[in-house]
Amino acid sequence: MSDIAIRLIAPSGYPHDRAAMMRGVERLQAAGCAVSGLDVLERTELRYAGGDAQRVADLNALATCEQLPDIALSIRGGYGATRLLEYIDYAALHECLSGTNTVLVGHSDFTALQMALYAQSGLVTFGGPMLGPDFGAAAFSDFTWQHFWRTVTTSQATASWNAGGEAELDVEGPLWGGNLAMLCSLLGTPYFPKIDGGILFVEDVGEPPYRIERLLYQLHLSGVLDRQRALLLGDFSACRPSTYDNGYDLAAGFAQISQLTRVPVIANLPFGHEPDKFTLPFGVPARLRVSGGQARLDFHGYPHLDRPVPASPLENP
Repeated sequence: MSDIAIRLIAPSGYPHDRAAMMRGVERLQAAGCAVSGLDVLERTELRYAGGDAQRVADLNALATCEQLPDIALSIRGGYGATRLLEYIDYAALHECLSGTNTVLVGHSDFTALQMALYAQSGLVTFGGPMLGPDFGAAAFSDFTWQHFWRTVTTSQATASWNAGGEAELDVEGPLWGGNLAMLCSLLGTPYFPKIDGGILFVEDVGEPPYRIERLLYQLHLSGVLDRQRALLLGDFSACRPSTYDNGYDLAAGFAQISQLTRVPVIANLPFGHEPDKFTLPFGVPARLRVSGGQARLDFHGYPHLDRPVPASPLENP
């Protein structure tokens, strides 16, 4: 069995935590992956991992490389992907990647690329771990590792979690979503895909609760939210109220949205800026079932590798 070929891409922030990046590379190599594109770890321009032309070239190069990687892995999030959207060669990427098993994966700022690639070229990508924050984390998550590899090495996968609440639900639709602020930033642009009857998942980090509510209102008032079959709330890390909020918190904001929309709101999805996260393909058929406080999300129809699951770094310390 040949090595799994991973090519690093850096569409957003520069690799400020060098130690985490190198831990990620070493762990992937120890698991039998051949990691290329290490030069992106040397790039810094202002807050970005290189200039706009360099960063968009990482992505466009997938359309011209002699051999496609198995995985194109974002090194980290931050900000910067939005600056690239007008310069991506969507037609070439569609021609080269459509129907292949190449996995493009990241989260946070990477959501902008996922939205644009799906809207402009129909390409399915993955919300999931990144090199530094996840594979290179000092506190390694075996949960994240196992779900990533079990998802991208099979044609269909499941995510199950304790959702709490009393909802009883069984719906089907396209699975899509990502970082809430990034989603809303693209509303009204050609890079926001029109997805009706979908299962929408959202997460965010560092936003005060009122801003989270305001972003959800934006999805509601624009008509996007009410066209979905379910809203899945992921992790909202460091989204803390201030003294001025006078007791208003995330729970209050989510309760307001739940009362406002006809769409079922399901909580506690492990996805976002926390160590444990599912890997979720963007734009594929999915079925969500919720009963007795337990949620199960099944999805299929995404690029996947015909490879065994690599050993966890915990098995090779």
